[in-house]
Amino acid sequence: MKNGCTTYHCPVDATLDMIGGKYKALILWHLINNTLRFGELRKLIPQATPKMLTQQLRELEEDQLIIRTVYPVVPPKVEYALSDLGNSIRPILETMYDWGADYLRQNGLTVSCSMKFPTKDI
Repeated sequence: MKNGCTTYHCPVDATLDMIGGKYKALILWHLINNTLRFGELRKLIPQATPKMLTQQLRELEEDQLIIRTVYPVVPPKVEYALSDLGNSIRPILETMYDWGADYLRQNGLTVSCSMKFPTKDI
């Protein structure tokens, strides 16, 4: 965590700090069962500017939720994947998706976003 675990006394505060950034939940969601490059994430989250996406990815990496792998090739190749810690947040993200989808349906709205429910590992 950016400020160290000792600054938190509330588990919800710690969780929200780690995944509550503008696009952090979307990034984590798209990395479930996937390893993606920056350009692929940009296509999946077009509303994020490159600067904002870079910032969110750096924070997620700093919080050890994602792993950034740089390959020594020209042009540079960088991939992002969930770490074990990042993968452990999957049930929370799935519950958030379910709750939000129910809320939208109850209010007569259609679920229409870049988030598609990932297939569950068997």
